Amino acid sequence: MSVDLPSTLLFLGRLLLGGAFVFAGLRNIQNAAFLTGLMAARGVPQARLALWAGIVLQIIAGVLVMAGLWTAIACMVLVMFLVVATPMFHNFWDHQGPDRAARINGFVGNVALSGGFLTLIAQSL
Repeated sequence: MSVDLPSTLLFLGRLLLGGAFVFAGLRNIQNAAFLTGLMAARGVPQARLALWAGIVLQIIAGVLVMAGLWTAIACMVLVMFLVVATPMFHNFWDHQGPDRAARINGFVGNVALSGGFLTLIAQSL
């Protein structure tokens, strides 16, 4: 039996990228009260509704990426999610010291995730 390495790597990549968002969405459920307050403080209207919409989006789009279903659409949705969420939660320009470094790391990580999703979009077209 031969192994199709490119297909195997693509499958693993989809599992990791999509799985990260399923995990993040589930984790955000546990932190919903804190995140709602943070979003409200940043001026997000209907912060609770926006948070739950984001959680549902993360989980559903993440599962679609993992399953390889509607991959380009799911990846585009997650890129748009990152464009909105990254400056809201990783606003390093408003912080100093170790907190600034942590937010820079989160910002850069989200930029890298966007790159992974753009790669999956290109591959699926």
